[in-house]
Amino acid sequence: MIVEYIRYEMKTHSADELVAAYGQAAEHLRAAPECLAFDLARCVEEPNRLILRIHWASLEAHMQGFRKGPCFPPFFAAIRPFVGEIAEMRHYEETDVRWQR
Repeated sequence: MIVEYIRYEMKTHSADELVAAYGQAAEHLRAAPECLAFDLARCVEEPNRLILRIHWASLEAHMQGFRKGPCFPPFFAAIRPFVGEIAEMRHYEETDVRWQR
């Protein structure tokens, strides 16, 4: 499994607009078999900063499966206005260091 982190720094649009756009885009992530989970979090100290975390089956599943599949065009159409506000977009592998209550 791969975790994609997309960090947004909102300058042109509001954070609420981004949340609403991902509310629409979420149905296309849920429909994609390559996507295992996702969540969008807003920074408490700087509410114009948000992080989207998407769990993909693999890097290839994301880049080849989802990006070239039928769910990507409507997903991207919903979030396209916000692409310029992406500060970072990277894929990470999880480690064994974790804990949850």
